[in-house]
Amino acid sequence: MNAQQPGSKQNPTPHWVVGVDVGGTFTDLFVLDEIAGTARIVKVPSTRGEESRGFMNGIHQVTQGASAAAVATIVHGTTVGTNALLERKVARTGIITTRGFRDVLEMRRRDRPQTWGLRGSFTPIVPRQLRLEVDERVLADGQVHTPVDLEQVKQQTQALLDAGCEAVCVFFINAYANASNEQAAVAAVRALWPNPHVTAASEVLPEIREFERCSTATLNAALQPVVGSYLARLENDLREQGFAGELLIVQSNGGVMSRQTACDVPVRTALSGPAAGVMACAAIARAAGFPNVITGDIGGTSFDVSLVANGQAALAAQTSIEFGLVVRSPMIQIETIGAGGGSIALVDASGMLQVGPESAGSVPGPACYARGNTRPTVTDANVLLGRIAADRPLGGGLLQAMDAALSEQAIQSHIGQALGLETLAAAEAILTVANAKMAGAVRVVSIEKGHDPRQFAYMPFGGGGGLHVCAMMREVGVATGIVPRYPGVTSALGCVMADMRHDAVQTLNQALPDVNFINVLQRIDILSEACQKRLDSAGVRFIAVDEVIAMDMLFTGQTHTLQVTVQREQLSLEGLGLAFSAAYQAAFGRVLEGPVIRLMNLRYARIGRRPKFDLSLLAPKGPGSSKPLGSQRVYHQGRWWDAVRYARLDLPVGAHIQGPAILEQADTTVWLEPGFQARVDELGNLLVSLDPSL
Repeated sequence: MNAQQPGSKQNPTPHWVVGVDVGGTFTDLFVLDEIAGTARIVKVPSTRGEESRGFMNGIHQVTQGASAAAVATIVHGTTVGTNALLERKVARTGIITTRGFRDVLEMRRRDRPQTWGLRGSFTPIVPRQLRLEVDERVLADGQVHTPVDLEQVKQQTQALLDAGCEAVCVFFINAYANASNEQAAVAAVRALWPNPHVTAASEVLPEIREFERCSTATLNAALQPVVGSYLARLENDLREQGFAGELLIVQSNGGVMSRQTACDVPVRTALSGPAAGVMACAAIARAAGFPNVITGDIGGTSFDVSLVANGQAALAAQTSIEFGLVVRSPMIQIETIGAGGGSIALVDASGMLQVGPESAGSVPGPACYARGNTRPTVTDANVLLGRIAADRPLGGGLLQAMDAALSEQAIQSHIGQALGLETLAAAEAILTVANAKMAGAVRVVSIEKGHDPRQFAYMPFGGGGGLHVCAMMREVGVATGIVPRYPGVTSALGCVMADMRHDAVQTLNQALPDVNFINVLQRIDILSEACQKRLDSAGVRFIAVDEVIAMDMLFTGQTHTLQVTVQREQLSLEGLGLAFSAAYQAAFGRVLEGPVIRLMNLRYARIGRRPKFDLSLLAPKGPGSSKPLGSQRVYHQGRWWDAVRYARLDLPVGAHIQGPAILEQADTTVWLEPGFQARVDELGNLLVSLDPSL
């Protein structure tokens, strides 16, 4: 696809919307020209550790060296915050908390890394000597038992500054019920702190449960300098290139927020990029007539899988970035495993073949990249078996060709010899293990959540998704695979499509018969106003603004809540009772008789709907061509096959392909196994199914 070329005007009218997803191997950009009604993709190598440089390299290609003044909006899905947490490369952070509660962060929920093991350790993100206490106490009902000692707050603030802290979190017990003590302390801290990196736990998460609130707020504080400095550099670089539009950031809930909000609450950027991809898949699947779809993003380092039911992505109230690093903030439910193209295969001490979680990434990359890595990866197996043509360029200009001999050497020396297998059999074994791991992740988000995967379509995306679509369909029992038009840049497309969304929560913790619904409506109005201010601050045009109201509810005596989405007219004793009973029946098959229903948390989201992306822009244009490019030898299930090669993007609507076949495009390769067939639908998607004639 072609976008309008930069004109000769000094200040062209901004007309491009650019989605940018920075992955571990590639930085993907999707460019929508709102004037010409066209779009195109750009793919450049990521620069690990200097993500902004890879980002700017992509923007330079988008503008083709001209001014970025033609870019109206940039929507960015970033993994900077997630990577910083995983690698523990966060700012030195301190905590000021209620006396007696300095160890909340370390005690967690008294869980352990290996549930059934006796070994395991956890190092909190803030060491104990930087977790300082002050006198204050608010009771669970919101009554101030002990006013905060502000002199102690000032002394502890100075102690943290003397210890070299760059950020601080103020976390007081029960501040969710009454934040007055915490707010007074935060004001005192901000008067002394030399930068804006001061987090109040009650502002980030005014919700019951002290560990989750402390963990979320502390991680937010630790990320503020990291994410803030990254976004500041990025915006400065963009402004220098002539960009005068809005820079928006994708949140973990699939919505977008302003750059300033991302700096204030960077913890909401965890899993930002994968979330954008899921939102794009949901929209594409709905348009293709499949409201139920399981998505699988196979990138260079990981496999991220999620589930979309009835056209809506499933949201989780919290997630763990890794053991003990808990973030309680609405985010799309994504299961991540180390099974990407760069995942390294090895034979462990017990003689078992393992794939991942260690990855070769883009540097040095798989063995076939000839950049110093000698260990085999999933990509090496695909190259050796002929599913990726080694002599053709790798998308994004990363490599002009790969060395299949290096793949063969790596697989034979590390896998074949250790397992007593021929090299080709060893390569197939690597893919078998990788596919089994990926299928296991699919079952986690489907079967373990009460969904039958056979009732869903499967949509692979990412650079490696198309290579494994048939294998995943076989493993999981899915009848239809949907390979989107541009699988390798689906997350970048999701950035362009995402609406702006802001979530808020407030703990109520009342028995349903005792709830004052006039008060609840007043609280909703307060949350609505706060969320609307966030929307307004972004300076973005919306075609509509919607709200989502949900209640965390349970029966008295239970620990875990059930989230029930309701309308304003249902906010009554009878309305909420009926809504909860229906949701409980659907989730557990029966409703308990006798226990009183309890209302724990009020959740509110305000969604600013951006102008809708027309998916027909992705459809094939013109008559196209179904003429094969030639054939390619592919090793599959113990024998060689002659697979027909096609230029995937040249295929017209309605084109029908029989496996075995290889469909190539700049951002991915699709391997259509023997016994499978594919058809190009009206939007350019490839619909994969079993061949009924076999």
